[in-house]
Amino acid sequence: MTEPNAGAAPKATWHFWVIGIGGLLWSAIGAFDYVMSQTKNETYMAAFTPAQLEFFYSLPAWVVACWAIGVWGGVVGCLLLVLKKKAAVPVLLASLVGAILTFIHNMLLSEGLEAMGGGASAAVFPVIILLISLGLWWYAKAMKAKGLLA
Repeated sequence: MTEPNAGAAPKATWHFWVIGIGGLLWSAIGAFDYVMSQTKNETYMAAFTPAQLEFFYSLPAWVVACWAIGVWGGVVGCLLLVLKKKAAVPVLLASLVGAILTFIHNMLLSEGLEAMGGGASAAVFPVIILLISLGLWWYAKAMKAKGLLA
């Protein structure tokens, strides 16, 4: 005799929805920041110092591309996660790689740390971004392994 739900995909738990929707909102904030920075929105950019503006506006094209992959990969990846699509895993991995490469440039290969005020406190937010990106990718992998993502 077979079970009534044999072979059925597991149901999404409360944490799936919290992480999926929370990740989508988090990524949307990053995408908003990207758009405002790239369009040089005067009102938005007024919050930054002249040194920070000079840093943002002088980013090499490859860094801007990595930043775009990081933020838009996060948006698309979290949307795919909420839709229970296994494609969320490679898209969130691409987002993580984009975030890592952006971090390497901004914090290690350039004057980004100094432009943001220097010291450990200036690196805290970029590290949080990396940790969240890593967590979203790891979570999507775990949900795929549990059979929740099709």
